[in-house]
Amino acid sequence: MRLLTLTLLGTAAAGLALAMPEGPIDTEAARFRVVEVVGGLDHPWAMAFLPEGSVLVTERPGRLRLVEDGRLRAEPIGGVPPVFARDQGGLLDVALDPDFARSRLIYLSYAHEEGGKTTTRVTRARYAPEGLSGQEVVFEAKPLVDSSKHFGSRLAFGRDGTLYVTVGDRFSEREQAQSLGSHLGKVLRINRDGSVPKDNPFVGSTGALPEIYTYGHRNPQGLALNPRTGVVWEQEHGARGGDEINVLAAGANHGWPEVSYGRNYDFTAIGSGKTAAPGVEQPLFYWDPSIAPSGMTFYDGDRFPGWRGDVLVGALRAELVSRLDLEEEGRVMKEERFLKGELGRVRDVRTGPDGLVYLLTDESPGGLYRLEPVAEAD
Repeated sequence: MRLLTLTLLGTAAAGLALAMPEGPIDTEAARFRVVEVVGGLDHPWAMAFLPEGSVLVTERPGRLRLVEDGRLRAEPIGGVPPVFARDQGGLLDVALDPDFARSRLIYLSYAHEEGGKTTTRVTRARYAPEGLSGQEVVFEAKPLVDSSKHFGSRLAFGRDGTLYVTVGDRFSEREQAQSLGSHLGKVLRINRDGSVPKDNPFVGSTGALPEIYTYGHRNPQGLALNPRTGVVWEQEHGARGGDEINVLAAGANHGWPEVSYGRNYDFTAIGSGKTAAPGVEQPLFYWDPSIAPSGMTFYDGDRFPGWRGDVLVGALRAELVSRLDLEEEGRVMKEERFLKGELGRVRDVRTGPDGLVYLLTDESPGGLYRLEPVAEAD
């Protein structure tokens, strides 16, 4: 499906938060209001909901924050590993261990610098509000390169408890997205302790890194488990157009940088200039022009019945939320966009345990927002 060109609204001035939308917002399948949970965040990147009702939020400069009872704890949580906090690097995703209630383990992904070069790392640690302990690096992408861009870095657990990790092509190393001897431009699948699942598609293949699950990705910043099928879906930035949503299958090649629906920033063709090729998976959906998608959730709550089973995606450049209306077979019937230019750059979108939708805005100051349904009479 090729989308029509849309004119984007002007963005807020650098460093300024946009005004809250006034009154209810009407969409095709829901009516809602936007509530600011907390403000004053510094480029928040990801969130995770704790069983006791609190929310963990990562800030890209390297802080892990705790939101309790609708308030932002003044002091960041201690024990976060040092991060490379420059350009697109920093503290990125956070995920709870599937057995968090017993283990209290969390996983953090972040940009790491060593010897003047950088990479994407994943550390797990035992969580307590007073600080993290028992840190252990469970994954480090190879090779380290001289780049401050395209770290990827979303995390998601499969039904079997394995951890999926996205790593970008690092911008300057995009050809490595097609190399099975590199972690760049890949979705990786590891066990929770960092070991490699025996059924990964390239285990035992000469010259291939065994953590690789899929390859040919640009900069994946969305990852979510489809609760109906148990399949992991991935979403990634294109260049000038060609943002994608992909349904992941073991060993699949998603084409970058040889096949793309976008073009280079100078408008020249990417790779072969083709949008399809033998042996390359087609995206389920793509955006052209780019919306710069980041964060993705399957809505499976009960507070927005008209959204149930749909995918919600945040957008940075376009400053909006995109709802993809899905058929049961997983096909996209239509797209609906809302909150365009209202909150700023939407970095993360999650379904809360209360069935409400939560957003993070990548601004400074940025905020944590909640979408609440509104009755027609209100």
